[in-house]
Amino acid sequence: MSITNKQWFGLPLHLLWGYIAIAVFMTGDGFELAFLSHYIKELGFSPAQASFAFTLYGLAAALSAWVSGVVAEIITPQKTMFIGFVLWCVFHVLFLVFGLGHANYPLILLFYGIRGFAYPLFLYSFIVVIIHNVKSENASSALGWYWAVYSIGIGVAGSYIPSFTIPLVGELGTLWMALFFCLAGGLIAMISLRKVQTPTHMHNLTTKEKFNELGRAITLLYTNRSIMYSSMVRIINTLSLFGFAVIMPLMFVDELGFTTSEWLQIWAAFFFTTIFSNIFWGIVAEKLGWMRVVRWFGCLGMAASSLAFYYVPQYFGHNFGMALIPAIALGIFVAAFVPMAAVFPALEPRHKGAAISVYNLSAGLSNFLAPAIAVVLLPYFSTIGVVIAYTTLYIIAFFLCHFIRVEQPGFESAVRVADDVTVRAS
Repeated sequence: MSITNKQWFGLPLHLLWGYIAIAVFMTGDGFELAFLSHYIKELGFSPAQASFAFTLYGLAAALSAWVSGVVAEIITPQKTMFIGFVLWCVFHVLFLVFGLGHANYPLILLFYGIRGFAYPLFLYSFIVVIIHNVKSENASSALGWYWAVYSIGIGVAGSYIPSFTIPLVGELGTLWMALFFCLAGGLIAMISLRKVQTPTHMHNLTTKEKFNELGRAITLLYTNRSIMYSSMVRIINTLSLFGFAVIMPLMFVDELGFTTSEWLQIWAAFFFTTIFSNIFWGIVAEKLGWMRVVRWFGCLGMAASSLAFYYVPQYFGHNFGMALIPAIALGIFVAAFVPMAAVFPALEPRHKGAAISVYNLSAGLSNFLAPAIAVVLLPYFSTIGVVIAYTTLYIIAFFLCHFIRVEQPGFESAVRVADDVTVRAS
């Protein structure tokens, strides 16, 4: 498979429309992120019930994320993205009509949970496309752009647009608008990626061999210790992102007096920051080292900014400007985990699909565990208990990074060359 070097600040130009498709699709998927928990509560359900809906959604997403990498290599990423695209659209309609439309909690859980299974098939299969079409030494910056367009979609457009549409058409009307974006993103991906080269080495495997490769996405967790530690770090990575989307609307709107639109704009500022920080850290990690950036800027930065996201608004009250400061800090440091997407396939170069599946599983588990932690702790320790739990886990991730041993393509060789020059000079 030929790999092109045509890039613009690390962005693979031959995959440009694929990146655009991710941004558009995730805009629709992100409409609900920062207000759905509050809307479910307004329908008459408790905060714990709203959090549980997100927990179930996250569990389905974790299962889907687990299989997406290997399935994408077995049947091609394009087919996997198509399956995810269709499932999302169908079950989003069912979720709106029979779940939210009738305030039917069991159907909310059923259809929202199944829809949670859909988006990782679309989203994470594109990582397989990137890994197989970009040189390993450029993977960090290419993946930085991937997470940047993800942020543009799910966070910036996905938060700012609802902040203006909710006052006009309401929450349910805004969720219907999401369908348009996901339809557009799916169609762009299907058209633009149809001729992109993707892995074919698994197409001729027997059914048993395909299931063995799928199982490898689990066995790698105990056969490769660095994969196991990397998985833990990746799970911790986005706890605040997914957790704060559930618990902070309740604090900002119900407790501190912010309007839903103000909260959505604060949340959008967080994601707007990640557009630039994802690209920045992706490039910087190729110079400083993947794990150095993750450990010192990702783990410690997220621990500090997670605490600030709670305490700054509590101290200053209904102050929009001050609330933006920790949101921006959170956006800067959450992106320092971007190199983790390159770490996993580098740890298992002969089984990249399985390694990416472990990465995706970890990302999905983060989506699941973040609200799950909230469900368990909120009734007993309120919002601050959840925030402290997230902060503690970021500190634990800092120590886990010490045990991850990965050879970074280009970076390691550059270090050895520099050492050789030094030795010869002496």
